[in-house]
Amino acid sequence: MKKTSYLSLLFCIISSVIFAQSIDDFFLQKKMRKDLEVFKQIRKSANSGLYKYRTSQEIDSIYNWADNQIGKSSTYRDFYNIILQLTDFEGSLHNDTSIPEKLNQSLRIEQNGYFPYPIKWIDGKWIINFEKGKIPLGSEIISINNEKIENIVKNLYKYYTTDGINKTGKRIGLNYSFSKYYRLHYGLTETFLVKYKENKSDKTDEIIAKGIDYKNYYTNVRDRFSKPYDEANYKDWNDNEIYSYKSIDKSTGVLTINNFGMGNEEDQRHLKYVSFLDSIFTTIKQNDIKNLIIDVRYNGGGTDPNDLVTYSYLTDRNFSENKQAWISFKKIPHLKYIESKVPSFLRFLGVRKFNKWFQKEFYIEKENRFYQGPLSEDHKIRTPNKQAFKGTIYLLISPRIASAGSLFASMVAGNNNTTVIGEETMGGYYGHNGHTPFTYILPNSKISTSFSIVNLEQDVPKKENQFYNRGIIPDFEVKQNFEDYLNQKDIQMNFVLDLIKKNSTE
Repeated sequence: MKKTSYLSLLFCIISSVIFAQSIDDFFLQKKMRKDLEVFKQIRKSANSGLYKYRTSQEIDSIYNWADNQIGKSSTYRDFYNIILQLTDFEGSLHNDTSIPEKLNQSLRIEQNGYFPYPIKWIDGKWIINFEKGKIPLGSEIISINNEKIENIVKNLYKYYTTDGINKTGKRIGLNYSFSKYYRLHYGLTETFLVKYKENKSDKTDEIIAKGIDYKNYYTNVRDRFSKPYDEANYKDWNDNEIYSYKSIDKSTGVLTINNFGMGNEEDQRHLKYVSFLDSIFTTIKQNDIKNLIIDVRYNGGGTDPNDLVTYSYLTDRNFSENKQAWISFKKIPHLKYIESKVPSFLRFLGVRKFNKWFQKEFYIEKENRFYQGPLSEDHKIRTPNKQAFKGTIYLLISPRIASAGSLFASMVAGNNNTTVIGEETMGGYYGHNGHTPFTYILPNSKISTSFSIVNLEQDVPKKENQFYNRGIIPDFEVKQNFEDYLNQKDIQMNFVLDLIKKNSTE
């Protein structure tokens, strides 16, 4: 046999070994318990958001549940789902727990076992969001494989984290990756018995749908019926798409901001944005615009101070980014598990400068918490811009709003001159965990778990319609009904324009 043939055979053997690894492989309970204990200690020592929305009794209870679940578990996937449930239970959209990339690669090449159709939440129902399948577009899903769809969805919520107990944001993930989440929770499924009702029908029909491969499911997602309307929830914005302004008429304008990822004070993108804001708000003032629509429905966050600079044009009060911010450690804990290319026994050398920075920035110690000092940039008192808008603000929000996007939207929503229209955001009104992400690797499973370490209380007023463990609640909840879905209408923009017209005539 030729040398090249030997090499080809060796490559095939190596490839088969690599790609034979699966999340469904057997995993020792002893290793699960070791990783669970490491995960728990990391959260308790490094994650200031552990008790943000949960009591110590609730946290203890779910860890007892996790230990009991391990006793019933035998696969890597079982353990991954346990860790995901713990991650989601904390209630932070910046939490993320994921499997190693080689296992993600093994998912991507799976040839069967995935639910074939994208779905979508409309009118309180989960419907088929695909025109080319055997189930009619818009049909309500009753059950899959004899399990009610509401129970299935509840099991899959853990794969998409949001702040507090928010559910609207989780639906964004389910609308896009339902089949992947179903596979991760239930395993590969050869066929799916789907019970459904066509629109405006009381009759329940059923069909057996064959499972498809991973790639073809996402091909169907890219061909989903609602893509023209909801693709903005999932896209990466080009620089020329991030922000814009247009006049509707002599008294109304629309400022759209799709992302705050424009760098810091020295970044040219930031400087260009500041120039844009100054120009636009000068024009708004000169033209005596009375109504300003702020559209941040697809703003998933970004970098400071873009959110704060924007707010300075929309307020008449002095403000700061946070009322308070704290972390839960003096020195970075559990260095041996920190994601790093540096050998664990050398990490203490490289981490010294970071510990010094944390101790300088978070130097006020109270009850085992380390608070940011009053001279921090995050607590800097900012003043309204001289061109700040004085008229009526209409804020358009959606479940996509998160992180810096939700901080900004919360501050605008707190204004007395603001009316909020749309759907509850995934980002919290009163605060979140953010700013500095840490990633740890569990020693046996190699599962990576990330969270932001700074517990932030945003500089917003208390309002009766805003809740500590929820996203921003709109004054007018406006969401698609079935007919709006079929017609791909922007009902929120239509609603706010009608509201402005109504308010103008009264």
